[in-house]
Amino acid sequence: MANQNPEQIARDNIDKQLIACDWVIQSIKQVNLNAGTGVAVKEYLTDVGPADYVLFIDGKPCGVIEAKREEEAHRINVHEDQSEGYANARLKHLKNEPLPFVYISTGEVTRFTDFTDPKPRAREIFSFHQPDTLKDWLKTDKSLRRRLLDLPILQTDGLRDCQIKAITKLETSFKENRPRALIQMATGSGKTFTAITAIYRLLKYAKADRVLFLVDTKNLGEQAEQEFMSFVPNDDNRKFTELYSVQRLKSSYIATDSHVCISTIQRLYSVLKGTELEESAEEENPNEKSWQPKEIPPIEYDPKMPIEFFDFIVIDECHRSIYNLWKQVLEYYDAFEIGLTATPDKRTIGYFEQNLVSEYSHEMAVAEGVNVGYEVFIIDTKVTQQGGTIWKGEYVEHRERLSRKKRMELQDEDENYSKQQLDKEVVNPNQIRTIIRTFKEYLPTIFKDRYDKNGNFEVPKTLIFAKTDSHANDIIDIVRQEFNEENKFCKKITYRTDEDPKSVLSQFRNDYHPRIAVTVDMIATGTDVKPLECLLFMRDVKSKNYFEQMKGRGTRTIDLDSLRKVTPTAKFTKDHFVIVDAIGVTKSLKTDSRPLEKKPGVPLKDLLQAVAVGAREEELFTSLANRLTRLDKQITEKEKTQFAEKANGKSVSQVVKELLNAFNPDVLEEIESKVRTQMTGAAPVEIKAAIKTETEKLQNEAAKVFTGELNEYIENVRKAHEQKMDLANPDEVIHVGWDKDNINKANELITNFAEWMQEHKDELIALQIFYNQPFRRRELTYSMIKEVLEKLQSDKPTLAPMNVWRAYEALEQCNGSPRNELTAIVSLIRKVSGLDATLTSYDKIVDKNFQDWVFKKQAGATKFNDEQMQWLRMIKDYVVNSFHIDKDDFDLNPFNAAGGLGKFYSLFKDDYEEIINELNEVLAA
Repeated sequence: MANQNPEQIARDNIDKQLIACDWVIQSIKQVNLNAGTGVAVKEYLTDVGPADYVLFIDGKPCGVIEAKREEEAHRINVHEDQSEGYANARLKHLKNEPLPFVYISTGEVTRFTDFTDPKPRAREIFSFHQPDTLKDWLKTDKSLRRRLLDLPILQTDGLRDCQIKAITKLETSFKENRPRALIQMATGSGKTFTAITAIYRLLKYAKADRVLFLVDTKNLGEQAEQEFMSFVPNDDNRKFTELYSVQRLKSSYIATDSHVCISTIQRLYSVLKGTELEESAEEENPNEKSWQPKEIPPIEYDPKMPIEFFDFIVIDECHRSIYNLWKQVLEYYDAFEIGLTATPDKRTIGYFEQNLVSEYSHEMAVAEGVNVGYEVFIIDTKVTQQGGTIWKGEYVEHRERLSRKKRMELQDEDENYSKQQLDKEVVNPNQIRTIIRTFKEYLPTIFKDRYDKNGNFEVPKTLIFAKTDSHANDIIDIVRQEFNEENKFCKKITYRTDEDPKSVLSQFRNDYHPRIAVTVDMIATGTDVKPLECLLFMRDVKSKNYFEQMKGRGTRTIDLDSLRKVTPTAKFTKDHFVIVDAIGVTKSLKTDSRPLEKKPGVPLKDLLQAVAVGAREEELFTSLANRLTRLDKQITEKEKTQFAEKANGKSVSQVVKELLNAFNPDVLEEIESKVRTQMTGAAPVEIKAAIKTETEKLQNEAAKVFTGELNEYIENVRKAHEQKMDLANPDEVIHVGWDKDNINKANELITNFAEWMQEHKDELIALQIFYNQPFRRRELTYSMIKEVLEKLQSDKPTLAPMNVWRAYEALEQCNGSPRNELTAIVSLIRKVSGLDATLTSYDKIVDKNFQDWVFKKQAGATKFNDEQMQWLRMIKDYVVNSFHIDKDDFDLNPFNAAGGLGKFYSLFKDDYEEIINELNEVLAA
């Protein structure tokens, strides 16, 4: 109708939403409760007045809707008593109980209260629930929020303390009916495992119907799927996927029998928008895109996936993917939201309503031995810091970025380039080579124990962060040359590599080769490579969160046996990793969240992708049209033909015209006029909807050509311009060595270790001997030393013997390297208790004491023959690892194989016991 009042407009909108949700709408005069499962009867009389809508399921009343005009939205909770009054009222002709489901709606804003909940609380919802849903709810004894109160106490077997705390506090949050909760757990501490444990409990004990596990890259989705497949709960010996069905979305089809649905936020947005999504759009984190539309293209109700489709949504890496365009995806569903992140920023904490149920930082994870810490090694070069100059009059090599085709051109003026232009407009291979050569030269200093039995150094698993694909290619070539190695030694892992990214990643994680991987962006986050021990940064990062995620690649723990499968020379469990900073990344200023570029600096690929995933904003279309107009002037006729082949036969200029027409006022006016003529007499709201539909058709037609194939072609054609190769400026190292911050950390670590030893010197037998009863050192046994190590590992994982040893190395205050953690701890105890002036490896101490003892014996009446000396050396070597020898030990190898205690007695006769006692005393001196 032409002159509708605000209440009528609100009711029209409510009617449309109810119809979309599968409700049949009837007036009281034409009531037929058999017309469908759910019938909404308007103006039904109650003993307190007519209710706007009474909802019937299978002919029985179950709820009411109170309609309010749009202007009342800010006062909507004032009307709660009124709507509750209708729910509690007696319906005319019926002897009904109070109705449990109560909605208040303006047609734009809808709030819902379920009075079967333990503490009924209104919540805003996107639309109404479907009749089948209310039917299911009426059948159950308890609502979901009531069932959450029945969650049993968590079985803690196989869970870390941080995981127990996170799940327990999360479930407390559910029981308090808090809609959003944030779990902050350091990378490597088991966020996904924690989430799956919580999901399992929600499905099993709270009888949740369906859980959405939301990610923002395909890679993270695949990884989550693997974790669900391998998860075995601690109260059942079957795998998660044997108990519950898990689906990872690869199209717009969602199986209704899935218990867990894994999806990228991009794909879910496209499903709700009714558009198809290219798989390539799921490969990169959408929040890294520069395009941020001013107006968000709204999502619309999807009857195939109603608002109640998911009970819970777990958002992985939630610090980056829940804002701007994507926020609507979360607001669509009537579900609890659980955020997972290692690095929350202020926005994230704000979004989750400051409900931080778990706070487990990297520092805490390192302190508890869940993660390993890191040390920083600096490589500064002149060109890296200062840039360089390409001189006038020289022939300079130009290289096309994509084809790598080269040509020579005379430089017509001096050109200074900054460090920011390096590896983008200008490539200086000498700078890359200087860094890689220095890195190779100092690796044996950084990892001192990585030599095999033939004296060959083994490169630890290393990840190099590069600026661009082109930069990565240059690094790979130079790494292979400088290390004198084959192709498989160093490989690229990016989304755009020719080889399958997952297989290269799998090789890097599980195989000996590659030893070095180079990446631009693929494993900045969410990819688990436990044997990784070294990160070489050749690109800077300005985002604090992004840098933390990149560092997180190295923090994973791995046991010694697993590490040796890919790095055979490893002698100790991974207890730290090393950041080699060749760009100043550890010193550069970081911001909380990456400031997003605005147009006109938005990369063309981001404009293309924004259109491909359904963004429909005037500024976006005009920006893209302007870029394509410029491109049309630059490309060749052959390239224009190739463009048309990929654009459904349309030329660049035709595509530009369609983009501009999509928002051309004259064209839009013509559409509006045509619709109004065709719909004369229709309600204004219907005319408005029809105009919107026709306008969207025009926009979608203009956007339809931008498929992954065309987008990739446009991007490649545009990027075919050249880089200058600076071959004339050799680079030089300005500074190389451990970061001075390491020295401060080293001193602090040594002090903490000495304090711990002092604190426990009266409690542990080995420490009593060293500190208070040195004459008893001959009694020191393997089990006594092991007791100290186990107590230390339990109390203070950060004071692991190898960590403290490296601290002394950083201060250049040690002699030799320990064979294992036990020999290391003995040397450290000797140092901090004052027995040794310099930290010395235990084998060197024993060797020296043995030589002194033999020399003293030989200088007197005793002369040992060769066979006796061979046995004495066997005892010495045994004591190096076991700290003490008894007669019973002669039943063990290597003594047993050489004749055991009987043979030893035959060699030394009645002196044999005295020799054992003497060696126990002098070797431990």
